[in-house]
Amino acid sequence: MVLQVNSGLGRFEKIECTLTKEVEKLAKKELREDETIKEQTLAQFRDWIRKNHDLQNIRIDANFLLRFLRTKKYSLPAAQVMLLKYLNLRQTFKHLMFDLDYLDPPVMELINKGYLFPSPIRDKHGRRVIIGISEYLDAHKYSRIDMSKVHAITYEVLMEDEQNQIVGFTHFGDFKHVSAAHLTIWSPTEFATVFRWGEQSVPMRHKEIHFLNVPSPLKYAYDFVKSLMSSKIRERLMVHNNLAELHANLDPKVLPKEYGGDIPMAEMIEMWKKELAEKRERLLALDHMKLLDNSCLSKKGKNGNNRSIDTTSVIGSFRKLEVD
Repeated sequence: MVLQVNSGLGRFEKIECTLTKEVEKLAKKELREDETIKEQTLAQFRDWIRKNHDLQNIRIDANFLLRFLRTKKYSLPAAQVMLLKYLNLRQTFKHLMFDLDYLDPPVMELINKGYLFPSPIRDKHGRRVIIGISEYLDAHKYSRIDMSKVHAITYEVLMEDEQNQIVGFTHFGDFKHVSAAHLTIWSPTEFATVFRWGEQSVPMRHKEIHFLNVPSPLKYAYDFVKSLMSSKIRERLMVHNNLAELHANLDPKVLPKEYGGDIPMAEMIEMWKKELAEKRERLLALDHMKLLDNSCLSKKGKNGNNRSIDTTSVIGSFRKLEVD
């Protein structure tokens, strides 16, 4: 199967689609995706982007736009709103989400140590498993900027894979070494804002979340993070007290050898760094995209509540959008 995609902002080329029949069937079942709706919706999405002068240098390749369409199950208005939110999130927190270079020394250190990286082995659902280990985030050495960039780089690179866009992601986090010092990296207000906006703005399908070794003394922090999650994400969160409980719910083969898997963590990280190198230029180019006017977002009503989305305005001019 051949799809026409845009390798930059204007030049189109044809590339071979590598989705398996099983993944295509899943896309049809869960996302209503087929070739007709894909081609038609991509054309409408691109036309909308070209006609809105407040959008500048936006990627219009299929890979980029499909991540929004797939996350929103091909609701074009919802995908358009999510794109606006994504651009606004990156620009509002530019210090956290621009210049996503994995070669930046503190970022590379965190990756090499094993703070955050995906397993090269997919789980039984075909998902990449994103592994986070708090032990390797030295709260006295690294900042929230370093931490955020590692997360943003990881997510952006993984979103470049179309299978990931369709099947979604599994997350595993070991919090054994989380301390009160880690909580001081962020102000509660900024953390809450980035967390909530991130769930609404970053086009990822979070299917399973596994936490291990959540410290009892810091349960209040865990409860705070959990309160920020949508009900859908909370329902997909599982907390395990030991490896036996984890392995009963997550195949140990997807985990590093240090957690019962077959591949040592150091080898997993080296494989991941090869993926990072392949996508480095694409990530740095994200900084060229701009939302010139974000007045369409976060409008407040007189009663203090967020107004609902005006989907009609999305199709026309998003200057009139009212997004919750």
